[in-house]
Amino acid sequence: MIRFIITILFVILFLILSTPLLIIEWVIGKFNPELKSRSSLAIVNWAFRMVARLSGTKVIALGEENIPTDTAVLYVANHRSFYDIILTYVRVPRLTGYVSKKEMLRYPLLSHWMRNLHCLFLDRKNIKEGLKTILTGIEKVKAGISICIFPEGTRCKEKDSFLPFHDGSFKIAEKGNVPVIPLTIVNSAQVFEDHFPKVKKATVILSYGKPVYINDLDKEVRKSIGTYFSGIISHEYFRLKEEYKDVL
Repeated sequence: MIRFIITILFVILFLILSTPLLIIEWVIGKFNPELKSRSSLAIVNWAFRMVARLSGTKVIALGEENIPTDTAVLYVANHRSFYDIILTYVRVPRLTGYVSKKEMLRYPLLSHWMRNLHCLFLDRKNIKEGLKTILTGIEKVKAGISICIFPEGTRCKEKDSFLPFHDGSFKIAEKGNVPVIPLTIVNSAQVFEDHFPKVKKATVILSYGKPVYINDLDKEVRKSIGTYFSGIISHEYFRLKEEYKDVL
């Protein structure tokens, strides 16, 4: 419980004490939006690194050389833990917005930082609003801002399993003409969710697959694109579980 308490206290203090920084970032954004984005990224990355350190989390990152540096990308990943965002965001090579559920707007300070980082808020119950979010994502990647989305739509609570990947998630890459990076996350729920409310030391594996351009895929494959990428990620997941079973 000590790690949990320390981590929560840090997050609360960061959100409260960073309020002046939000004001400064707002002013910067009036004159230099790009500088605001870069500085917000640096601040939040520092906070996320601290959360990972306080949690005692070790990360094994594989395949980061597969991430293009000359274009925005769409990261698609499996999702079991809140730590999926914390552990992956600190490794992005360029500004990246995450697609989050609309309910995150309830938390004012947190949602302000998320907006500064071009995060998108998805209304999962409203198809029309969901489509607007996808269209905004397309505009973001065309402007050079990467997007990360969890196509399962929510955290999968059953160990070593996956929810269906929603095909609509991949429209951002298809219409934005950017590559998809399949991102496989292994063991992240062992940090927190598997023994809530305790935070425990754990080793988490992040595996970045080779970039895939959807428009280069066979037409039949594109008809079930969610299943295609779910297959890539699930295959890598179980391969890594076996290869790293001695450290997980």
